[in-house]
Parts: sequence; C-alpha cells; structure tokens
Amino acid sequence: MSKTEINFPYFDKILANLEDEATKTIFGNHVHWGYWENPNWAKNTAEDFASATEKLSQKVYKVADIKDGISILDVGCGFGGTAASINNNYSEVKITGLNIDERQLNVARKQVQACGDNSIEFVQGDATKMPFPDNYFDVVLAVECIFHFPSRSAFFQEAKRVLKPGGKIALSDFVPTTTVNFLKPVVRLFLKDLGAETYGNVNFFTVTNYQNLARKIGVKSFQIEDITFNTLPTYKILKEFPVFSDSPANQKTNNIFEWFTRLGLLRYLILSASIE
Repeated sequence: MSKTEINFPYFDKILANLEDEATKTIFGNHVHWGYWENPNWAKNTAEDFASATEKLSQKVYKVADIKDGISILDVGCGFGGTAASINNNYSEVKITGLNIDERQLNVARKQVQACGDNSIEFVQGDATKMPFPDNYFDVVLAVECIFHFPSRSAFFQEAKRVLKPGGKIALSDFVPTTTVNFLKPVVRLFLKDLGAETYGNVNFFTVTNYQNLARKIGVKSFQIEDITFNTLPTYKILKEFPVFSDSPANQKTNNIFEWFTRLGLLRYLILSASIE
C-alpha cells in the first residue's frame, strides 16, 4: 500500500475533529475497540471508553510477554497509544511505531515522549515492506489494524524477518466464524463492500486461515483468546459518536457489525505466536 492508496475514512474524520474535546478523549490516544472486565459495568462515557481502549492495548501486548529492556515494533501504531502505554509501564525499552499514514505519525510524535531510559521512534512505512534490518526486534505488535494490510502473508513474512529468534507476534483482529455456512456469502459481501465507506479497505481471515498461514511461514500455531464479550460496550459508543454515526451508511455499517458480533458470526480475538 503506497501513500497514495491510503483509505481510512474514520481516521480522516478523527483527524479533522481532533481538537474537539470528546473526540480527543475518546480517540486521541487509542483508535480501537475497548475492553471491559465486566461489560455490565460499562458507563458509556468518553472517559470510560478511553480507559477501556487502554486496557485492550494492555491485553494485547501482555500476551507478547513485554518486559523491561527489550525492543518492540508496534505496526499500525496510530496515534501512539500502545507505545505510550508500554513507555509508561516499562523501563529500558526501545519502542518503534510504524504506520503508512504520516498524519497519524505526526500526532504520535507530538504527544508521546520517551520516559526515563526508554526510547521511542515513529517511522513511516508499509507493514508488508518494513524498513528495518533482520533480527532487530524482540516483539512485533499489531493492535486492531491487520485487516487494513494488503497481505497478511507478506506482513507475517516481514514480522518473522525483523524478529530475533524466539521473538513473539501479538495482534488483535475481527475474525469471521465459519459455523453458519448459508450466511457466509452475505457476511463476505458486507465485510468487503458495505463497510468500506466507514472503515476503508478491509480484508478478513478465519482462524483456519491464520493457522494455515502460521504453518506455511514457520510460525508456531497461534494461541487464541476470544474477548468478544468484553468488547461489546464499544458498539454503544459508536452509535453516539459523530465520526461513526454521522451518516445513514455509517449507522448501518455499525449496526450490522454489532448484529454479526452478537450472532456469533464475527469474533474479536487476540492472537499470539512465537517465531520458530
């Protein structure tokens, strides 16, 4: 994906409204779903959602065994929320954020500064053609962004290349199930076409696709944690937040996403794997 092919409609709107207090609170750091230990306790406020998005980032990077003194690549780093969280909770870490969209990186550079003996760098680049040397990182993260990549296979090949032996990959993704066969054509049509106006170019993988790819490129089988239930309050926020509810098309997109999720056709998963 080149710079001219960037198509993130929701980021366009967030960036255009980033000075708005509600927008800044909700999506000023993390631009992804939230995680609640008990969704029944969700408060449906901007502050509560911001806390939930921070918790989701932590859920993802903790399965990668983040610890002091390691080097971390956050692919699709957005405004630097995950990098900031690691920066605030660990020491002597070298954090690199990678993103195709220079606009997002400019925001990240302004608001995320290294603490103590940590280092942080934000780099413009393609997740499928990473501008880093071989065996460079201990961990590669991709928090709720992999569906934008033009090729998961190319991304994992690159992740494997830049990771040190024994390094780890951790990511979160929306993963369609294959249990309701007669609905699959409808699900595919919506996820590929209708959602594009709201979320841009997306592509989806099943768990079987992921495991087959792991075997193909020499990554150990993915460990999977299903946190769908813990993310459900996100949909209420999306219905009320202008970026995602300012048009009938956006409202329809998120209503259908929610129906798919509650019907068990779309799951929110954390996947992690070690390099062989």
